[in-house]
Amino acid sequence: MGSRFFLAFFLVLLVLGKEVQGTQEDDPGSPALLDTVQESLLSYWSTAKAAAQGLYHKTYPSSVDEKLRDMYSKSSAAMSTYAGIFTDQLLTLLKGE
Repeated sequence: MGSRFFLAFFLVLLVLGKEVQGTQEDDPGSPALLDTVQESLLSYWSTAKAAAQGLYHKTYPSSVDEKLRDMYSKSSAAMSTYAGIFTDQLLTLLKGE
């Protein structure tokens, strides 16, 4: 479905581009239709992006972030402990004590 949407979108842009070329030949002083469409699409995109970021920051629970940080600190402490044990065992094996 996504590829069909992009294909249709690019076809619309192609048609608009051809129409703009035709209108520029008739009246070179008028603003290009493609530029106007592009500016409006960019403004819609930035508005939607800001709204999505606002929703994300409202709904993202801080407790999840705290849990992830706690889990990372505990797992990194455990890994450093097990790495130290493994290193001691390896050195003991290599030294032959």
